[in-house]
Amino acid sequence: MRADDVLQHLTTPLAAPVYPLRPTRFTDREYFNVVYRTDPEALRTVVPEPLEVSEPLVRFEVMKMGEVDGYGPYVESGQAIQVEHEGERGEYLHAMYLDNSAATLAGRELSAYPKVLGTPALRVDQGALVGTLDRGTERVATATMAYEWEPLDHDAALAEITVPTFMVKLVPDLRTQRHLVADLVRTEITDVTVKSAWTGPARLQLFAHALAPMADLPVLEVVRASHIVTDLTLAPVRTVHDYLADRPSA
Repeated sequence: MRADDVLQHLTTPLAAPVYPLRPTRFTDREYFNVVYRTDPEALRTVVPEPLEVSEPLVRFEVMKMGEVDGYGPYVESGQAIQVEHEGERGEYLHAMYLDNSAATLAGRELSAYPKVLGTPALRVDQGALVGTLDRGTERVATATMAYEWEPLDHDAALAEITVPTFMVKLVPDLRTQRHLVADLVRTEITDVTVKSAWTGPARLQLFAHALAPMADLPVLEVVRASHIVTDLTLAPVRTVHDYLADRPSA
């Protein structure tokens, strides 16, 4: 392989691409969301400037992907924190756990999603929608909601899942151990079709784990919950703040 050929690739191994280089379309993406109130001081320790915490609200989510171009079905779980950026309301993606290595790598490398491997699951059990997250053999989170308890207005469901999301993208320089890139980026979902939407009474338990510290944002009050099935496309990210521009020159 010639040196010029190396530059035609964006990921390794060079002989076996891990993911497709195009926008990803999701079919029958199933959301289980539990929005809860937490400790404002805990949020301030994890939300990076220039994002601002408007209300101490966190959305715990379990997403079951029915079909995903280039990846197939998988399940994902995480926490999204309600924030504002220059007057725009959105969410900061704090942590994401997946059971699909290709989707984990693509989310980290092509974008800025804070994805690591885990074992999330979503199922129905005796009239309850149950979302769980395990790290190895240890339980990290358990959420429950009454299954299809009350219809949720589709416009409200659309508004809940289409808020802009913010993430931090870090790329290290292997030669200097400093940053090549340190950006706050923004993205959103597009081409959304809400197929069904429900709400109902819900509960959420978080369990302490050193490598999945969801419980560091404790559940003080469950505010609302939803169960939404959609088709959608993820938009590319764009930079909204360059942290390196704030750093004094050497």
